[in-house]
Amino acid sequence: MLRMIAFNLLQVLVVLFLSPLVVGILNRLKERMAGKQGPSVWQLYRDIFKLMGKDRVISSHSTWVFRFAPYVIFASPILVTLLIPVLTTYPLFFAFMGDMLGGGFVLALGGFFYGMAAIDTANPYGAMGASRTRMVGFLGEPVFMTVFFTVCFVANSTIPYIVQQRWLHPAGNFFAPAHLLICVAFFMLILAETGKIPVDNPSGHFELAMIDESKALEYSGPSMALIKWGGAMKFVVLLCILLNVLIAPWGLASGHGFLDVLSAIPLIFIKMLAAVVVIVIVETALAKLRLFRITGFLGLAFVIAVTALLTRML
Repeated sequence: MLRMIAFNLLQVLVVLFLSPLVVGILNRLKERMAGKQGPSVWQLYRDIFKLMGKDRVISSHSTWVFRFAPYVIFASPILVTLLIPVLTTYPLFFAFMGDMLGGGFVLALGGFFYGMAAIDTANPYGAMGASRTRMVGFLGEPVFMTVFFTVCFVANSTIPYIVQQRWLHPAGNFFAPAHLLICVAFFMLILAETGKIPVDNPSGHFELAMIDESKALEYSGPSMALIKWGGAMKFVVLLCILLNVLIAPWGLASGHGFLDVLSAIPLIFIKMLAAVVVIVIVETALAKLRLFRITGFLGLAFVIAVTALLTRML
């Protein structure tokens, strides 16, 4: 039992310290694809370290929600990391503490507090970004629920560790149309939930066009560091769900030794790099959609998820 707890903590450490690097590589590749030099892959580490040493400026008119939200945003991906397979194919100590739906609710809790904190500041741009984020979330929730129900039909379970094995046994499940469609729909959901193009442009600085970034305009110092770090961890956690649960557990450790689990870290990192390259290609090839065209993008993801569900049922 102590070994399982140690592996759970190792998963948390991997997500905690690897997520800024994954986001840094994504930003660097995206700028290089656009013909620019781009920031260093270590830039997010520097930003977090610099912000941790700065003072926190808080309006006297804000409530406890504004102060508490960064901690929820930072902690929610860590809690989900305890529930999903990041390094191992077998369940760890906290694996049965919650299922895929519970993990989705935990991530949504961080988004809820983020939106409430943006409104709490009375900054008009924050409220604008919060309302737009709720619109994206409202359209993305049916996609997540449909993906969840389709996975339940396939695996007869909601535990991520069980789901990842059912995609491979029998072998035909991996190439089944429902599996491929579910992966496409969840990939589109990741683009929407993490503010990537074509839904949002995190590198933009025009307040009227911001969606996710406008909610953090009033934050500074350690609070801003926690928000940036939590956003990077949320992106990596969603990638882990896509790569390790919905696609295949390739690269995950099946042995119970510490060396087996440690050797899985570079393999998982390679899988994430492959996913990052695909995301960079999508962000480079597509332009940001207008606000009311986002409904069409997420509507397409919902149609794909429903098609996967009907394909599995029939």
